[in-house]
Amino acid sequence: MMKSNKIFRLAAVLGMSALMLTACGDAGSAKIGGNGAGASGEGVSGVTLKLSHGLSEEHPIQAALEQFADEVKESTDGAITVEIYPNATLGSEKDNLEQMPIGALDMAKVSAASLETFAPVYEAFSVPYIFDNKDHYYAFMDSEEAEEVYKSTSDDGFIALTWFDSGARSFYTVDTPINTPEDLKGLKIRTMDSPLAFEMMDCFGGSATTMSISDVYTAMQSGVIDGAENNETALTTGGHGEIAKCYSYDMHTQIPDILVIATSIWNSMSEDQQKAVKTAADNAKEAYKVAWNEAIDESVAAAEEMGVTFYTPDLTPFQEAVQPIYDRLASEEPDVWAVCEKIQNYEY
Repeated sequence: MMKSNKIFRLAAVLGMSALMLTACGDAGSAKIGGNGAGASGEGVSGVTLKLSHGLSEEHPIQAALEQFADEVKESTDGAITVEIYPNATLGSEKDNLEQMPIGALDMAKVSAASLETFAPVYEAFSVPYIFDNKDHYYAFMDSEEAEEVYKSTSDDGFIALTWFDSGARSFYTVDTPINTPEDLKGLKIRTMDSPLAFEMMDCFGGSATTMSISDVYTAMQSGVIDGAENNETALTTGGHGEIAKCYSYDMHTQIPDILVIATSIWNSMSEDQQKAVKTAADNAKEAYKVAWNEAIDESVAAAEEMGVTFYTPDLTPFQEAVQPIYDRLASEEPDVWAVCEKIQNYEY
């Protein structure tokens, strides 16, 4: 049975002392100890880690990552420095995840949806309506059960240090309020490039279309698509509210962003360095919650000034429509379903 979802307003953010590591650029000059099997006794010295993400310098995540980098440098006495590369200058999220196992990149901030291809267990975080509400979402993502997921990809070349709230994804269209799944029938909606997103749209009766987020504005303007699904900031930072005038809080998914680091880099650090980096990452996460919440409030106010109308539909029909996804996972993907059950049964 699926749990009911309350509208959660988000909280996540920008500034904060947080740091991330990425160690490729100056790896040649770094002194690395240990054999890669776990924390190194000696640790690293003078290493510069490259950290990639696909958002702009103006996005709240940039400030969070900068604070992460500052804290890492300070808490390791300069032994570890983090260089941040925004705007996907080091490639897409898929590119970044392919680069880390081969030593071409040290760290990246990616969507859990992007991780599905590399670590299917992350698919659990993209299941529609898997979380009851924001409190449930936050509590589980900070739990020991979630930490097991974060560490489970060590043999795949990376592990997760922490997560960042990226809001609740809802539908917005040019001129059609989405108050029931039936309202999506016949509509072309830009979604994330994720098998679960396609499956969800099939359940709702809509047509999923994938394209770069930078192409959504002109695609809606020209009628190539009827709308998209994202959090409220897309209306303002992407200017989508100039074209799309209907935003419906169906809140079908709450997919976290994940801060990942190459296993080889992590294992080269001493236990004290690992603790410093992990603490800095968690500090960044907490600061980002605050900044993100502020960004959402500002985006909603700005979107209303653009003429966007916000709708609050009954979530029950949407939850019932995606039940086949739960049935399939239970019968075909036991590892993913095991995580889903942990989420559903988690007490918060």
